[in-house]
Amino acid sequence: MCGYHGLKATAGWRFGNLIDGTQAEYVLVPDAQANLAPIPDGQTDEQVLMCPDIMSTGFKGAENANIRIGDTVVVFAQGPIGLCATAGARLLGASTIITVDGNDHRLGISQKLGADITLNFTNCDVVAEIMRLTGGRGADSSIEALGTQATFESALRVLKPGGTLSSLGVYSKDLTIPMSAFAAGLGDHKINTALCPGGKERMRRLMNVVASGRVDLGVMVTHEHKLEDIVAAYDLFANQREGVLKIAIKP
Repeated sequence: MCGYHGLKATAGWRFGNLIDGTQAEYVLVPDAQANLAPIPDGQTDEQVLMCPDIMSTGFKGAENANIRIGDTVVVFAQGPIGLCATAGARLLGASTIITVDGNDHRLGISQKLGADITLNFTNCDVVAEIMRLTGGRGADSSIEALGTQATFESALRVLKPGGTLSSLGVYSKDLTIPMSAFAAGLGDHKINTALCPGGKERMRRLMNVVASGRVDLGVMVTHEHKLEDIVAAYDLFANQREGVLKIAIKP
């Protein structure tokens, strides 16, 4: 549950990259008074497990999408972060949420978290279908939660003039913006990027959402492993077997 005020761009990424990670029985947390939040009585570890990273990132993606009540929002990719972005879009008042993925199981989960329409990109031209569904107007906002050129470009192409693209993907190479998708620079589009917001106050707010019952992210914890079995857990996750979404590691 870390936010780092010294090198702000790293936030929770600092664990496991700049300092030791948290997959251990004990962890030293810098500036703990500002970065750790106690789990309220009545909430279990499993209920709040997503708050410090996955939930915070996905919700930030929805917040960055400038969603207003009644908006149409498209979320590209329904991995754990994309699923949380879907839930966040619903909480912020979007009236039509369209989710895109190539995995029907994940699309089914996205419906439980707030999606109104699901599109499997292996079965249709997603951009064309979204433009049809919006009567040619385009979406008010799009959220890119994968980190590829193709999804970024699609997220831009489905926007209405003046729409916002919220980018959550971690990209491994330079992005290019096609002139037509960018309306030659005349589309009044906004592109916002985000990293996982951390810190005590952010965690308090997210745990309030969990306590309210408005969002149940327990469905995302599909497996549990003991700490000593973490190598097997990584193998399961890396190869995406058994419908895995997130694995809870228990010391």
